[in-house]
Amino acid sequence: MKTNIFLKSTLIIGLITLIVGCGQNGNNGSGALGSSIAEKVYVAPGERDEQYAFLSGGYSGNLTVYGLPSGRLFKEIPVFSQFPTSGYGYSEETKPMLNTSFGFIPWDDLHHPDISQTNGELDGRWIFANGNNTPRIARISLTTFETEEIIEVPNSAGNHSSSFITENTEYVVAGTRFAVPVPQQDMPINEYKANFKGALTFIAVDQEHGHMDIKFQLLMPGFNYDLSHPGRGKSHGWFFFSTYNTEEANTLLEVNASQNDKDFIAAINWKKIEEFVNNGGGTKMAANYAHNVYDESTHMATSTMKKEVLTVNPMDVPGAIYFLPTPKSPHGCDVDPNGEYIIGAGKLSANITVHSFDKMLAAIEAEKFDGDAYGIPILNYDDVLAGSVQSGGLGPLHTEFDGRGNAYTTFFISSEVVKWKLDTWEVVDRKPTYYSVGHLMIPGGNSRKPHGKYLVAMNKITKDRYLPTGPEMEHSAQIYDISGEKMELLYDFPTHGEPHYAAGADAELIMNNSKKIYRLDENNHPYGIKNPGEARIERKGKEVHIYMSSIRSHFTPDNIEGIKVGDKVYFHITNHEQDFDVPHGFAMIGQGTSEILIMPGQTKTSLWEPKQVGVWPFYCTDFCSALHQEMQGYIRVSPANSNIELSWSLDE
Repeated sequence: MKTNIFLKSTLIIGLITLIVGCGQNGNNGSGALGSSIAEKVYVAPGERDEQYAFLSGGYSGNLTVYGLPSGRLFKEIPVFSQFPTSGYGYSEETKPMLNTSFGFIPWDDLHHPDISQTNGELDGRWIFANGNNTPRIARISLTTFETEEIIEVPNSAGNHSSSFITENTEYVVAGTRFAVPVPQQDMPINEYKANFKGALTFIAVDQEHGHMDIKFQLLMPGFNYDLSHPGRGKSHGWFFFSTYNTEEANTLLEVNASQNDKDFIAAINWKKIEEFVNNGGGTKMAANYAHNVYDESTHMATSTMKKEVLTVNPMDVPGAIYFLPTPKSPHGCDVDPNGEYIIGAGKLSANITVHSFDKMLAAIEAEKFDGDAYGIPILNYDDVLAGSVQSGGLGPLHTEFDGRGNAYTTFFISSEVVKWKLDTWEVVDRKPTYYSVGHLMIPGGNSRKPHGKYLVAMNKITKDRYLPTGPEMEHSAQIYDISGEKMELLYDFPTHGEPHYAAGADAELIMNNSKKIYRLDENNHPYGIKNPGEARIERKGKEVHIYMSSIRSHFTPDNIEGIKVGDKVYFHITNHEQDFDVPHGFAMIGQGTSEILIMPGQTKTSLWEPKQVGVWPFYCTDFCSALHQEMQGYIRVSPANSNIELSWSLDE
């Protein structure tokens, strides 16, 4: 009996040893046990990730910040959407950020972030993002990770080929996806062709503060403008936009906008147009659009309605715009780090089309045109073609680069990433994704100097990747190691919203400039107080202004009387901490908005309109100390006709 047990035990141990040995030393090991994959994404407690990844939140309206290679979510930055976590869009200071010509619009569809550059390299100052629905461009500070500016884009719709920037952050562009009447007017939709326009907006960026201002709008033919990228290096001064629906169909586009064998990449010489505008060219057009700016000194946003925009007719600037024929319904439009190759990824093409910038210039010089579209020359396809990648994939979408002569393209239909060589167009590797990959991101991959160690693929369908959460699951992102000749899938993680696009950078570029606190001596908020001794309450008719201090672990004041039903009560709360990562929250029962989260040294305002008599509590929503629960207070609300005077106390 003992012998049998011994033999069975020996057999089991031997079998386990064989399995483990095969997994560790053989070629068939596919899990973490069989390789060092787990080590490549593991970031030990107390250590930091190598890179930041900024993923668009799509219909969440926000920007999400992840670490690479861990895939850990660090922050969600509210941009176009109200965000109860911080009170963005709810606090009186940030409500103006969401103003538009349509009124207060507390949502948008955020698609394409892009990091500011200097000399074609990421500089880590700001990240720009587009609102696809109500056309807007936002600028987010990479020192505070807060949205500092939003400018609405007039004469536009479906602000999709945005918000890509030139290589010295001279301009951020906003290209319309949907052509519309310009100016807007009541007209039959079936008169779309030749009457609708596609506005390509060039927004100038102040180099010191990042403030944006619309320099000019180019009123292009009424195609759909999909994605774009600037030239760099030798092609600096040009911008390239993919187009589809060159048929100018207005119904059943899946059929009617897929008739032409080739659509276009529009090549725009913005330097030439800029010179034209600087010399007095262009036509000012009445327009109504909002420009919202957050002031870090006053901690307040202001909204200004602007009334005109400078428009440019392409026919007025000969030699500034050309069309590059590109098969078929191109989505991605990408430029390699040297600025020579313009890659068009045709959604309905099996191959990847690569145009040459040098050949384009030569064809322009030799006037090798194949007709025109609304007066804009169409270059001959063969004269500008550098090569075609015979990928064997289906549905190419987007290409980025590793800085070592390699390009990486996603294929939506065949669900894969394909690696290929620039110059030779040879496919050298391909790896599957799960499932239906859209865009990809290599940190710095759309700059002169990619940080080409990791690639992030953003997938549209998750299905069986994670624990099920009902009929819908968060989208999936997957991290590949691209440091070697072959790509290696390391890890996947869920993402919030629908990430259409992403930008990334090395951690050192950003983390050392990250703001830790707002200095109290620099707080110029008109309702801010420098110390708790300045706390007070003032009544102005039916408005009551409470100048409140918050510090571990109490509010000053913490008991308030004399508030009446029908009052508008403004809590102006200054966080007097000067210690990193010690915010205080504030919530009032029946608030009607959201809580607010106040950073160290910051002032924020919450509006409360009491509807009922009684004694109502308020409290800190963010755990700040061992006595966090004790950080609370009460407000006594009396009838509207009462004559109880305002009073407040702290420790009686």
